[in-house]
Amino acid sequence: MMNGVIAYTERDVDLLARLMRAEAVGEGELGMLMVGNVIVNRALVECLDFKDVRTIYDVAYQSPGGFSGVYSPLFQSAATEREKELARRVLRGEYYYPATNALWFYAPAEGEECVDIWYNQQFSGRYKNHCFYEPYEGVCPKIKR
Repeated sequence: MMNGVIAYTERDVDLLARLMRAEAVGEGELGMLMVGNVIVNRALVECLDFKDVRTIYDVAYQSPGGFSGVYSPLFQSAATEREKELARRVLRGEYYYPATNALWFYAPAEGEECVDIWYNQQFSGRYKNHCFYEPYEGVCPKIKR
């Protein structure tokens, strides 16, 4: 068991790396890191829909509210060493705006703007084709550690 912003194992690293790839490979490494922030953030907070998820596995497979990427062929294949290193960076506490405090993200249809509110969260910013959302002030403690 290794310590970062949450305790994790090599199995968690692999799971996180594969999920980051499945959700954001088209957004490049920075986009994958931001998606990783959202995944780790959900394991850190104890508010809203994420009161009972503490591990990467819990977050990935939460029902409802998990990630559709777990059903992607991109998720099924083994993570590369580079992808695992990206996952470790997130687990060690690297944060990237606009995902710093985000608990949700989605990809709007091509040519569409991000909506102001998503799952009762406020828009925190966009990176390429992902819109990120964070809790309103006072709803959850700030996530960045």
